[in-house]
Amino acid sequence: MTTPDTRLKALFAADLPPARDAGFQAEVLGGLARRRFLMDLAWLTGACALGAVALGAVWPVLSPPLLDIGRSLAPAALAATIAAFIVLVASGRTEGAAS
Repeated sequence: MTTPDTRLKALFAADLPPARDAGFQAEVLGGLARRRFLMDLAWLTGACALGAVALGAVWPVLSPPLLDIGRSLAPAALAATIAAFIVLVASGRTEGAAS
């Protein structure tokens, strides 16, 4: 005669999930990751193309003021770059990179 425990074990053994295949799971998850990557890439490509078209449309209006601002800020940008370089050299942080 069988005990209730052995009958339950037999009943549960019949409903066990199938054995896992790590290689199959890796391939499926890799496919999902590739699909998600391609969807993200498609969205980003579309957004960049839309931005390029928008910038191309407004560039004739924006170009003259940007050139004027660039010409007037160039000396200040050069002075700030030289000051940052002097501070970097004076602080001694470039010793490791030089040797």
